[in-house]
Amino acid sequence: MAVPKKRVSHSRTMMRRSINDRLTAVQVVPCASCGEPKRPHHVCPSCGKYKDQQVLENKD
Repeated sequence: MAVPKKRVSHSRTMMRRSINDRLTAVQVVPCASCGEPKRPHHVCPSCGKYKDQQVLENKD
């Protein structure tokens, strides 16, 4: 079984982990019905539609 000869330093460990720990920007796509930006696979907050079906009532 493979065993490391030397201990991996704290700095090297953190540099390796920093690739996965970074923040990513929120993805947005235009709504198909109203054109407002929304998150993919989520209900549109402005018109309340999801996949061309009315899911939420309008606040107006």
